[in-house]
Amino acid sequence: MEVACASRATLMVNAPQMRRSQSSVAAPARMPAAKMSMSARVASQKEAVRGVAISAKQQKHTVACRATRLVVDASKNTIIAGAPASGKGTQCEGIVETYGLTHISTGDMLRAAVKAGTEAGKAAKGFMDAGALVPDEVIIAMVKDRLNEEDCKKNGWLLDGFPRTGAQAKALEDIGVEPDKVILLNVPDDVLVERVVGRRSDPETGKIYHLTFFPPPAEIVDRLVHRSDDTEEACRARLKMYYSNLEAIKTAYAAKIVAIDGNQDKKVVGDLIAEALAA
Repeated sequence: MEVACASRATLMVNAPQMRRSQSSVAAPARMPAAKMSMSARVASQKEAVRGVAISAKQQKHTVACRATRLVVDASKNTIIAGAPASGKGTQCEGIVETYGLTHISTGDMLRAAVKAGTEAGKAAKGFMDAGALVPDEVIIAMVKDRLNEEDCKKNGWLLDGFPRTGAQAKALEDIGVEPDKVILLNVPDDVLVERVVGRRSDPETGKIYHLTFFPPPAEIVDRLVHRSDDTEEACRARLKMYYSNLEAIKTAYAAKIVAIDGNQDKKVVGDLIAEALAA
C-alpha cells in the first residue's frame, strides 16, 4: 500500500521550513503607522493568522504520515506453519487481533464450503465422505477464491497451516499467491504429543482447551469432545507426515521463513512473531 507522505529525511526538515514560512507570513512589510489604514491592518492580521493555521495543518499531516508508515511497514500477507499442536491456532488469534488480517484455515474453509453447497464444497464432500484426502487442486481452487474476496484484499491474509507440501506451495506460486512472511513454530515432539492427548474442543464455540495447560470452565466440561485421532499413536503418525514435507516448505519459502521456538509462554511466542512481522 502506498502512502502519500514525505520521506523520513523530508520530515526532519519540515518544521524549520514551516517556521521560516510562518515567520515570513506573520511579519508583513513595515510601513509608517500614519500611512497604514485600518483595513490594511486587519488584512495583515488575517494573513498572519492564516499562515499559522497552514503551518499547524502541515505539521499535523506530517505526524499522521509518520504514524501511518509504522503500520504500513509491517508485514501483511502471512503463512503460519508448524506441527499439529504447535500453537498455530493460539497465535493466529493474536495476529488477527493485532494486525487485522483475515484468518484462513483450510479445514474451516472446507467445512464451510460443504455446508454452503458450493461446487468446490460438493467436490470436497465426495472425498471427505469416502475418507480420502481432498486433492490439492480442489483446495487450491478454494484458497484462490477466498483470497480474491474483499476482506483479504483490504486487510491482508493469514494462511493457517497451509500449504503443507511442496506441491501445494508451488501451486500457490503458480496462481500468484506470495506471502510476505512465513512463521514456522518449532516444538519438541514429546511436548506436541502431550498437548494433543490432553486437547479437548467445545462443539458449540469451536474453542480448543487443554486439560492441563488451558483448563476449560467447569460448566462446559461435560460437553467437550476428545477427537478420536487425538491419541499418541495418531499424533506420532501425523508428525511423521509433517516432517516428510517440512524441508520442501522450508525450501519454497527460504527467503521469507522465520523459525520461532514455540515451546515458550504463548505471550513470549506472540512477541517474537510481532517482531518478525514488523522486520
